[in-house]
Formats: sequence, structure tokens, C-alpha cells
Amino acid sequence: MKKRNRSGRRIILPLTTVVGLGFGAFVAIAIGAVLALSVSANFQNTFSLLNDKTVLSTQALEQQLTTHFGSVQNSVVGLKPYFDDGTLGFENRKRTLQDLSIALEANRDLTILSLTDVDGRRIGVYRAPSGKIWHIDSAKPPPGLDSPDLPVITKTSPPTWGPIVVHEVGLFANVSVPVVQNDEMIGVLTAASSMEDLTEIVSSLDEGPDNSIFIISDDGNLIMHSDAQRLQIGGQLNGKLPISWQRAGDPVLAAMVDETPLEEFEKAADLGVSVSIVEAGEEEFILMKAEIGGFSDRPWTIGQYYRGATVSREVQRLAGSMFVGFGALVVSVLVAFWIGRRVARPLRNLAVQSRRIGELSLNEVEPLPRSRVAELDQVALAFNSMVEGLKAMNTYVPRSLFIKLMRLGGSKAAEAREMDLTVFFTDIVGFTAISENLSAEETAGLLNDHFAILVEAVESDGGTVDKFLGDGMLAFWGAPDERADHAEAAVRTARRIAVAQHEANEKARSEGRPVIQLRIGIHSGPAVVGNVGAFDRWNYTVVGDTVNAAERLQTLGREAEDRPEIVILASSDTIARLPAETHYQPVGKHNLRGRSGTMEVYRLDPFYAPDTSIDSAENVPVSAAE
Repeated sequence: MKKRNRSGRRIILPLTTVVGLGFGAFVAIAIGAVLALSVSANFQNTFSLLNDKTVLSTQALEQQLTTHFGSVQNSVVGLKPYFDDGTLGFENRKRTLQDLSIALEANRDLTILSLTDVDGRRIGVYRAPSGKIWHIDSAKPPPGLDSPDLPVITKTSPPTWGPIVVHEVGLFANVSVPVVQNDEMIGVLTAASSMEDLTEIVSSLDEGPDNSIFIISDDGNLIMHSDAQRLQIGGQLNGKLPISWQRAGDPVLAAMVDETPLEEFEKAADLGVSVSIVEAGEEEFILMKAEIGGFSDRPWTIGQYYRGATVSREVQRLAGSMFVGFGALVVSVLVAFWIGRRVARPLRNLAVQSRRIGELSLNEVEPLPRSRVAELDQVALAFNSMVEGLKAMNTYVPRSLFIKLMRLGGSKAAEAREMDLTVFFTDIVGFTAISENLSAEETAGLLNDHFAILVEAVESDGGTVDKFLGDGMLAFWGAPDERADHAEAAVRTARRIAVAQHEANEKARSEGRPVIQLRIGIHSGPAVVGNVGAFDRWNYTVVGDTVNAAERLQTLGREAEDRPEIVILASSDTIARLPAETHYQPVGKHNLRGRSGTMEVYRLDPFYAPDTSIDSAENVPVSAAE
């Protein structure tokens, strides 16, 4: 742990000290404040749970209503096309009554389906409380659907809900759609649902004798009550619904005029649910209300209430557990202090090894020892497996690329995009003939020594080794790090390789081993670089015409008549990016395989080493010397 003192220097403390001091401070604070914090936390947690319960129960009630009335509305929306095209209607009464009966049987949320024309004629079906379906084929409306009760709609009206209809057989919510033929409204298709049926559905949300659910219409009438036959405080409602909520005979609803809002239910209030406490007799009740629209001409108030004693019991239970928890807290802190110090030791070792991983010093990372603590043992196993995986990945992913991607952020840096690059291809001339006289071990050793020269030269000048292709190598400059001098860096690397390979060949000749003739192609231009592949087989690589051109230049180098030890060919695009370069000679325009048009190609002096401190004859351009 590091902390700055007043002089600006960081104070570094061992992990074991931090853990010990931290636990000690915790014990001191816990003993002094545990009672007050426990009471406050229990209170807040209790109301937080009640807050969530309030929101969930209100939303569940609203969902039940939405599902029920949505089913009613969908019935008329689904039937409307058949009336609009004349399939159903007054002209085909028998089929119309049959189809409406089938629809009524299929949807238990429906009580009435009725078609009313502009002259007041009606045809429809009605499900009686007994379950029997009656046909309606007269000017007399079905229960609760007299003309004044229907909403006023036009031929372009969407599904429209009317006011709650009161009838001698019950209460009805209704929704209507226009029936339009030949662009004229000829009638209204109406579906209605009995509030008695809704009561049975909503009652399923009633949590028992301590919970009651109700719905109040916009005119202040109670239109549904889940405990109408037996109220929580005894008795029943004064009469049949609808009835004013103040005169319904439910003391809890009557006490809403003196309700006291509970500020602890902020979350519920933000979602449109008001929570208050009311007193009915000698008892307190928690009351929840919310407005819901869309199923009548004006919004309803839906709500529920339950005994406040349920909250008191919860608080008392939590307060009792607080004293038990106090004793357990003291013991737990002492045990935690001891365990914390034991845990800190392997964590400190983990921090040391993690720092080495961050520095990519993978060879210096020591395996974490196993632990008797299951989680720490799991961490040790996972950490050691991760290190082995990183070492394996670092074997196949160039170290320079690995470091760059980690520094730049792997996922973003590796995202495929077009960049201006210089691409570099190498190839050994006649390697097949050379390897015929070598064993497998000797062949691998020859390639490994050669590739070591190439990789060291590329990475020393900030290049990225893409891949090895048989006895050749593909590298590039300008990604993932953008740089303006990528062409110059590629040329410097080519000459560094030429010098190193020449020295390796001299040593090989003296030892009687085969020497290597190398061809290098360099081309600059736009290319797509980044992750290329599919599913879990990705490769950070460079693709495009620039890559193909560099490979063709390398191949062209084999045609050099003097068959030199090292041939470096560069395109005019690369030469144009070398303002200070003079040691090259043109080799003409060439048609490269797979490319349209010609390319101006130049041959670079492989052993030219710029030295600005002297002006020697060795720095004369190749073209001038010849």
C-alpha cells in the first residue's frame, strides 16, 4: 500500500501491517457503533424490502389488469376485419352468432360481444354468471351496454374504452371499435368484461387475511374489493358495488382522508406508487395506491393495504437478532483478524508475481504455493495455469507485438482497420536444395539461427513480426504503433539484416556449413491490419495489395543476374518516402504477378551504413559508383 506524506513521498506499508491495522480499526469502530448502526441498518433494510415489495406487488396487480383487459381489447381488434369485409354482420346473423359464441368460449376474460349498427339494432352474445351463453338479436342491448353507456367513436377511432357500466347483473368494463365498410361507419363492435370475473383473477394476488386489494373508479366509487365478503377488521361492505369508497363500510378506505405519507418509500413514489399509513380503530395499516389508465374513459386508482403489525414484527425480530449478532461479531472479528494475517501472506506474494507479469518478465515469475484455504488454493492454481498459458502464448506471439497490444489495449489496438504501412518480405534462395543435405535437426537449427537474426533486427527498430512462411518472414512497420518513418525503419532493418547475415555466412564458411543467400522485398502503402480470422481462431496480421506487392518484389529479387549474397528490392512508393536515401539504383519497371500495371523497382545497397559524421567514399550512391 502506498500513501503520500506532506513532503510528497509515498509511504509504503507491508500488506500484513495494513491488514492488522485495518482489522484493529474495524474492531474499535464496530464495538462503539454496532448498536446504533444495527438499529439504523435494520430499519432501512426493512423499509427497503417493503419498498421493493410495494413496487413489485403494485406492478403485479397492474400486470394482471393489463393482461385481462388487453385480452378483451384484442378480441374486438381481431374480430373487426371480419365485420369490415362483411364476412360477419347482420346479413349473416346465424354465422355471426356462432362465431361470436366461439370467441366468447375461447376467451374467459370476455363477458359480452356485441355489434350495434347506426340504427340501434344489436346482435351479440352474453355469458351469464352461471356460464350459459345467451344470444342477443334484437334492439334491446345486452346487460350494461345501452347506447348512452358506449363511448363516442368515429370510423377512424382506435379501440376506445368507455366508462364503467352499472347494471342489475353487475359491473362491466367495455371497449369498442368502429365497423367500417366502403369507407363508411356502419356500426360499433363492443366487448365487455364483468368486474366480478376480474375480482376472481385479482384475488389470486391477495397474500392472505392481512392483505386486501381494491380498485376505485375516477368518480370515487369502489368497483372491486378482494375482501368484500369479509374485511380484515371484520364485517363486510355495506352494499353492492359500485359504492363510494368513503361509505363502503371499509374503515381502512374511509381513513384515507387522514392518511400520512411514508417518506421512506421514495423508490415507490418515483414509480408512481404512493405509500402511506392510516389508522382504523386501534390498528395501523400500510396503504399503497397508484393510478392506471387505458381501461376506462378516465384513470382508475388501484391499491392494496395490509396490517402495519407485519412491519412491527419484522423490526422486533431484527432487533432481537441484533443482540445475538453483537456477540457473534466480537468473535468473528477476532477470528477474522487472525485469518486476515494468514491470508495476507500469499496475497503479498501474489502481488509480487503479478507485477512481474505486468512487466512481461514471465521467466522470473515463481509459481504460487498451494494453500489449505480453498479459495487461495484455487487462486494459486489459476494463477500458475495463467502464467503457463502466457508463456506458451508468448512463444507463438512475437514479444514486441505482445507488449504493444498490452500497452495500447488489446481489443481496440487489434481491431482490423486500414493503415499506411511498410511491408517487408524475406526468403532464402534455394533453401530446398540446401535442406536436402541436412538432417531435420540441422535444418531446424539453420532456420532458427536465421530467424533469430531477422527477429532481432525487426524488433530493434520497432517493427512487428507477422509470421514465418516456410523459410521466409513477413514483417511490417506502422502498426499497431503509428509512425511516420515506417519506410526508413524498414530499410534500416533490411541493411541490419544484411550485415548480420553476411557475418553469419562468413562464420558458416569457416566451419564448413551452408551459407544463405537472402532476398528482401519492401513496399509501402495502405493495408488492412488487425485481427483477421473467424470464431476463436484469430490472427493479428496484415493483408492487402501492399502485402502481395512486397512478396512479389522478394520473388523478383531471385532474378538478379549477379546472384549476390543479399538482394534488397524496394518499390517506388517506398523510395519516395526516403528523402535522405541516395544509395539505390533503378532496375526498371516490372509487371508483378497478380497486379495490373507496372511498378518502378529499385535495388538498395545492402551494406550502406549512413554516417553523418564523416564524408567517405563508401557513402557514394550505388548508381554513381557504377
